[in-house]
Amino acid sequence: MNPNAGSAPKILIIDDEKCLRFSFERFLSAEGYQVSTAADFDEAVNLLHNNTFDLVFSDIVLGGRTGLEVLRALREYDQSTPVVMVTGFPHVDTASEAVRLGAYDYISKPVVKKDLLQVARSALKYKQALDREAKTRSNLSAIFDSVKDGLVSVDESGLVTDFNGAARHICGWGDDDRGEGIDSLTMLCTGKCRELINRTLDERRPMLLERMECEHLERPGQVVSLSTAPLQNAEGDFFGAVMVVRDETRLNDLERSLNKRQSFHRMIGKTQKMQEVFGLIENLAQVPSTVLILGESGTGKELVAEALHLSGTRKKKPLVKVNCAALSDTLLESELFGHVKGSFTGAFKDHVGRFQKANGGTIFLDEIGDISPRMQLRLLRVLQEKEVERIGDSTPIKVDVRIVSATNQDLEEKVRLGEFRQDLYYRLKVITLALPPLRERKEDIPPMVEHFIRHYNAEFGRNLQGVSPDGMQAMLDYDWPGNIRQLEHAVEHMLIHCKQSVGGVDDLPAEIIQSRPLVVTTCGESEDQELKSVLDALEKTAWNKAKAARLLGIDRKTLYRKIEKFQIVEPTCAA
Repeated sequence: MNPNAGSAPKILIIDDEKCLRFSFERFLSAEGYQVSTAADFDEAVNLLHNNTFDLVFSDIVLGGRTGLEVLRALREYDQSTPVVMVTGFPHVDTASEAVRLGAYDYISKPVVKKDLLQVARSALKYKQALDREAKTRSNLSAIFDSVKDGLVSVDESGLVTDFNGAARHICGWGDDDRGEGIDSLTMLCTGKCRELINRTLDERRPMLLERMECEHLERPGQVVSLSTAPLQNAEGDFFGAVMVVRDETRLNDLERSLNKRQSFHRMIGKTQKMQEVFGLIENLAQVPSTVLILGESGTGKELVAEALHLSGTRKKKPLVKVNCAALSDTLLESELFGHVKGSFTGAFKDHVGRFQKANGGTIFLDEIGDISPRMQLRLLRVLQEKEVERIGDSTPIKVDVRIVSATNQDLEEKVRLGEFRQDLYYRLKVITLALPPLRERKEDIPPMVEHFIRHYNAEFGRNLQGVSPDGMQAMLDYDWPGNIRQLEHAVEHMLIHCKQSVGGVDDLPAEIIQSRPLVVTTCGESEDQELKSVLDALEKTAWNKAKAARLLGIDRKTLYRKIEKFQIVEPTCAA
């Protein structure tokens, strides 16, 4: 260490022996250190309160006081300045007490110059390391607090270790909440953030929840997006999780005022058809009317049911979902209405039905077109009487439930064929909400792809930047018979197979690639024009395939297919 580099370190010598103070001062000053001295406890404490020192040497015995008292007084407000205790009578108890109070080292009289300077250099290096660490912490804290998004960190047991000013504002937390368990923390909202961070702690993988209304008591209408990630040290050991809370309220309000919301609850769509769907859901959310959702498989009927429930007055009550096609007639009856013990073989105890579980809230009956005539009749009675009867019990039970049903079948045709009760059909379709298939709203494909990429990047720990123009065009050209569900699976397939930072056509599932026209031209060109475009791009880039592909707006694999298709041969230079 060179004490003359920059400001010389400041050292305080505390000893009631004048000759020892003089010797220490002379030895240390000769090394370039700034040295101050104190002869007793009061003088030492006064100097420590009014000055900043990098190192303190203190005698254990100071007249009627002790060096340990000096150390205690210093540690009340300064935890970083190293203190070296000096004594002519070393004792195990005294040494251990000094270490307990935070002394850096302990040296015995008579003190040899070489030992003094060695301890001084070691202690000052230690102080420099502490100062660097404190500065780093201070810088990180400043960065942490300057981020506009809310940041919350918890340890592996779920204790809140820190949060920034934005999180304080968005969530309404105070300094006393640091150190509290995330599960015991008082939250003035739905607590979805707590559920998300707990899942990350349990599963040790990132989570994402976009555009969720907090239902915060002090910030009504607040909409946030949440993302969480596990925390690991350099050795890969898991030690907690971090959550980012982005306040989307202003953007959500602006999009709503312009009738151009790109998302609503968990649905994404900026096309006019989807804007109309979002508006209808908002209108229906405030009334108890029965709703029938129509749409092909994979169009998001379950998401519409969730949005209807969460946007309305019943959102604090249960949302109970039933897939009517997944259960046999007997099981479906038991699941919907419940049964009493002994009512049939295997009924070992009473069972509460889904209608009772949904009391006060919403029941979502998916694939309603698949229920049997007998079940249709029982469901009709529930709609008419607002009460259910458990299997084996004739006592009616009143239920207050909003019924939302969905089907991908043509119920009108089933009514005409006598396969579905007309009276039940009209009871279910008080309000009809039809979802367009994805092929009729292709403008929504790019934002959906972007959303699914973010989701699977977080889930798989990947960093896919996007989709090439050629890859996106392939998606836009495809008709998506499986709708949004198939699109999501296609993006997942792309993330698994893509080895580059941008996904291309060849990273898509086979059915999408095979559906493309055999003759692929660039920007609607004829084959002659396409060949000329490819050759021009190759010549302009000196046959650099990556640059030529970027110039053409396609990925490199597509360019190689074009080169093979036109049997283009790279010219060789003459010797």
